[in-house]
Amino acid sequence: MDYQAMYQQKLTTPEQAVKVVKSGDWVDYAWCTNHPVVLDRALAARKDELTDVKVRGGVTMWMPEIAKAEDAGEHFTWHSWHCSGIDRKLITKGMGYFNPMRYSELPRFYREHLDPVDVVMLQTTPMDAHGNFNFGLAASHLADVIARAKCILVEVNENMPWVYGLTGTEVNIKDVTYVVEGENTPVAQLGAGGEPTEVDRAVANLIVPQIPNGACLQLGIGGMPNTVGAMIAQSDLKDLSVHTEMYVDAFVDIAAAGKITGKQKNLDKGRQVFAFAAGTQKLYDYVNRNPDVMAAPVDYTNDVRVIAQLDNFISINNAVDMDLFGQINAESAGTKQISGTGGQLDFVMGAYLSNGGKSFVCMSSTVKGKDGTVKSRIVPTLTPGSIATDPRSTVHYVVTEYGMVNMKGLSTWQRAEAAISIAHPDFREQLIADAEKMGIWRRSNK
Repeated sequence: MDYQAMYQQKLTTPEQAVKVVKSGDWVDYAWCTNHPVVLDRALAARKDELTDVKVRGGVTMWMPEIAKAEDAGEHFTWHSWHCSGIDRKLITKGMGYFNPMRYSELPRFYREHLDPVDVVMLQTTPMDAHGNFNFGLAASHLADVIARAKCILVEVNENMPWVYGLTGTEVNIKDVTYVVEGENTPVAQLGAGGEPTEVDRAVANLIVPQIPNGACLQLGIGGMPNTVGAMIAQSDLKDLSVHTEMYVDAFVDIAAAGKITGKQKNLDKGRQVFAFAAGTQKLYDYVNRNPDVMAAPVDYTNDVRVIAQLDNFISINNAVDMDLFGQINAESAGTKQISGTGGQLDFVMGAYLSNGGKSFVCMSSTVKGKDGTVKSRIVPTLTPGSIATDPRSTVHYVVTEYGMVNMKGLSTWQRAEAAISIAHPDFREQLIADAEKMGIWRRSNK
């Protein structure tokens, strides 16, 4: 088969390619770093010709061109699988909505529950000698999107890293509708954040001693998980493994420190496995054609049954707040969507099922509001409208700078006592009074 000839036959301009989009269509923008750039711009230029075009994306790293016009919402509606700051702006603008999900189920949504995708457009690597375009940083659910798509538009970016992986990480030219060659802009980067705070370090100091040699790591996004990663890199730990939803810069640092070998990993021995990656250029250079890493569909990486097979699985994630019943909200502020369930619940459950596994949900004890008011992240009950990302029955360890508590096996009064013990001291007496009113407080010898 002459793949180059087929490539030339399907090569076109962005303007010509996006003519396949019709009013009323469902269009998929893939995921995170793989959102299209020149195709998005060309589609935006057709705004006045189109109405009711419904677009799906997630973890959006830059404002789509289709959303920039003042009347954009009259032509396009954005649907986010997981909110970033950009997705939140699209929702605030009145042209966007959030799609709740457990991330591990997303490929199945496309296979079984969603209407066929009219058009999918995504950034990929250049084509290889076998006619394949690699998804690069986001295997995620893209194979299942493409399998249900009527039209597949590939936007080639020479800067996209080629990441080795399982089935579900490439698309062949024979299945592509059109190819466009992008502007080879640098892949969007996600900074690791500022210097760790004293609170970040205090939390990390409580978690790192709980990690055994040979552990398999999953880190969420955010300052605290990154700080834990930095401390792991500086620790005496050895023979660690990685099996995670999102691959972040901290893993590169741990690997560079010689801590990751994967020797004791029950599955995919020696390979660092992830569903998608976003970080700095350091990360992109590291994963490019690196046999030590492996991209995989998210219904593999986040499957509780897979996670449970990995001994000493250590899951570390963030939270917005927790109530005295032990319910964790990691995604909203009241009715305002901040992020999403993502894979947190998958990893909280999977880590506990792992032989020797532990999940840690960490947060600062307080947060300062826009008005300067300091509020406790340990609250009597979740704010009305807030989402219980992790039901109380699933929560294992919770950590603030004031301590670490294990919620497994505790009664309601014990849960309240444990939660209050890691709250900021300024709020403990009020929390005790609240717990008494709710009938979940018992004066103990503590």
